[in-house]
Amino acid sequence: MQPSEKLVYMANQIARNFAIHGQAEAIEATADHIAKFWDPRMRSLIVEHASAGGAGLDPVAREAIAQLQHAL
Repeated sequence: MQPSEKLVYMANQIARNFAIHGQAEAIEATADHIAKFWDPRMRSLIVEHASAGGAGLDPVAREAIAQLQHAL
């Protein structure tokens, strides 16, 4: 498994865990979780992956990463 595949898997898991709160809150919570708990290198890799098309990212995870992208 490539590093980006593992990060996509992890981002999608986080997004699914917050999905119960509704899409807008799930996006915000996912972005917040990634910003707080992921190593800066991990954040950079997932933002790169999203910028290159974001293959495999769930919509909530994709939107959360887009928020992070603007914050970096």
